[in-house]
Order: sequence, then structure tokens, then C-alpha cells
Amino acid sequence: MEESRICQGSVIRSLLSILQWWVFNVTVIIMNKWIFQKLDFKFPLTVSCVHFICSSIGGYLVIKVLKLKPLITVDPEDRWRRIFPMSFVFCINIVLGNVSLRYIPVSFMQTIKSFTPATTVILQWLVWRKHFDWRIWASLVPIVGGILLTSITELSFNMLGFCAALFGCLATSTKTILAESLLHGYKFDSINTVYYMAPFATMIMAIPAMLVEGSGVLNWLNTHPNPGSAVIIILGSGVMAFCLNFSIFYVIHSTTAVTFNVAGNLKVAVAVLVSWLIFKNPIPASNAFGCAVTLAGCTFYGYVRQMLSQQPPPVPGTPRTPRTPRSKMELLPLVNDKLDDKV
Repeated sequence: MEESRICQGSVIRSLLSILQWWVFNVTVIIMNKWIFQKLDFKFPLTVSCVHFICSSIGGYLVIKVLKLKPLITVDPEDRWRRIFPMSFVFCINIVLGNVSLRYIPVSFMQTIKSFTPATTVILQWLVWRKHFDWRIWASLVPIVGGILLTSITELSFNMLGFCAALFGCLATSTKTILAESLLHGYKFDSINTVYYMAPFATMIMAIPAMLVEGSGVLNWLNTHPNPGSAVIIILGSGVMAFCLNFSIFYVIHSTTAVTFNVAGNLKVAVAVLVSWLIFKNPIPASNAFGCAVTLAGCTFYGYVRQMLSQQPPPVPGTPRTPRTPRSKMELLPLVNDKLDDKV
């Protein structure tokens, strides 16, 4: 009886953690799209900078003031040698995501973001010469096919937005791969990651945002009919972006890898549905089918990766003994995609 109650409590905690992750994630996406489309704030660099500033303040409050999470100490040298390169890629990732939202619908952007597993595998294969099981390659077929079908049938297709979302996938994959090597030895959670990376990202983004968009932002403030309420919405999106990082910490520790993968794909479907209800962007049947194929491929990819990670190593001396790895990179595990949604 006691075990049954514990099991039920664990299930409830998992469902609540997934639900709040969905809420924060979809809210950030919808608020950013609302800022670009409804508020006519056409400045993705500035929006990204606001997110980084809010995340820097939030990380400091959670770790230093409220002490809700213990600080993971990092050597000053490692902050520049390890964390700064990741912060640079992290910055590019967020900016490209906001640029894509500026030009293409949420449904199309979210479908393209699902291409991240494919870019991760291809990048590791091309650059790091890492070899993968044939089942991993097979799981990428529906992902790529769904993306192609969605892109061909997208009514609001924009080349700049499409390229920004696609290169955003590449930046996400690069960030994830760098995390495997640069953060080796540090057991970072999402809050400590934000605590260290957000200030660097703010420093990287502040000057380009002021130089490229500064005059446009000032002109927008002078001409917008309700600048006060609009600024509150923009700051609110930054607060929600930090809350998203905080929610990821709980969902990672409350679910299994398979559950996280399935919930992540369902989250994309929820984001697409909510954006369609709010912005009324047309979604042809073939476009919706392409999105569904892509999400099914992502789910299959997660299942295959989990299945391969649980296989016991073959007994040495048997005919199935693998060959000697060509490099140390082949000894690395498959990249953990659990932190790909950090904003």
C-alpha cells in the first residue's frame, strides 16, 4: 500500500513537472511571437538581450540570494576557457530562434527545430568522425522527410526565417556537443548553467544590439501608442524565459529519458496548436502531416537512442566484438539532448 502511494506520488510529480515545463515553454514562444507580430517590435537582438539580462538576474537570485540551488564552483580560468565558448554558441542559438520567430509562423519554426537530432548526429559524424548504429541513421529518415514536406507546403515560407531556424538547430547541436567536452568534470544543472552562461551572453549581445537596433528601438518607443505596457510584455517574456530554465531542472529530475523525449515532442504539438488558435496562421493538411511525421521520427530517434544506451557491452572475443575506435571521440556517448530547450 505504501509503495502504491509512493508510485502515485512520483507519477503526479512527473505530470506536474511536465505540465509546468509545457506552460513556460509555450508561453515564451507565444510571447516572443506576439512581441514581433502584434507589438511590431522587430528587434530580435534586443529581445534576446532582455532574456539574457533577466536570466542573469534570476540565476543570481536563485543561487546567491534565495539559495534554492547550491552553486557549482568553477575555476576562473575554466570560466573563460570552457564556459565562454559555450555562451557564445548559446547566444547565437537564442538569437537565431528569435530571428526565425520574427519571419515565420510558430508551427513552421517548431517543426524545423525538431531537426536538431539530425544535425547533432550529422555534425558528430562529419566533424568528430563519430560512428553511429544504423538504427540511429534510420530514425533520421522520417525527421528529414517530414521537414522537407513541411517546408515545401508552408504557405508563409520565408527564406531568412527558414535559414535562421535551420542554423539554430546547428547551433543547438554544437552547444550540446561542446557541453559534453567542455563541461567534462562539472555536473551542471540548468540553473547553474544559466548562472554562468547568461552574464557572458549578455556581454556578447549588448553591444551588437545597441549598434544594430538601438536607434530603431528608440524610434519604436517614441512612436508606439502604448510603450509602457509593451515594455512590460517584453520584460515579462524575459522573466518567463528564466522560469523556463528553472522548470527544465525539475522536469529532468522527475522523468525518465523516454518520458522526456515523448513529452518534448508533444510539447511541440501543443505549441503549434496554441499558436494556431492565437495567430490563426493557415496550416495546410500536408503541412500538418509533415509536422506529424517529423515528431514521430523524433520519438523514434529517442527510443532507439535509449534502447542502444541500455544494451550491455558485448563479451570480448565474440564475433560481435566492435573494432577499436579510430579516435577518442568515438568513445563519447550519444549526446544528451535533455537541455536543448534552454532559453
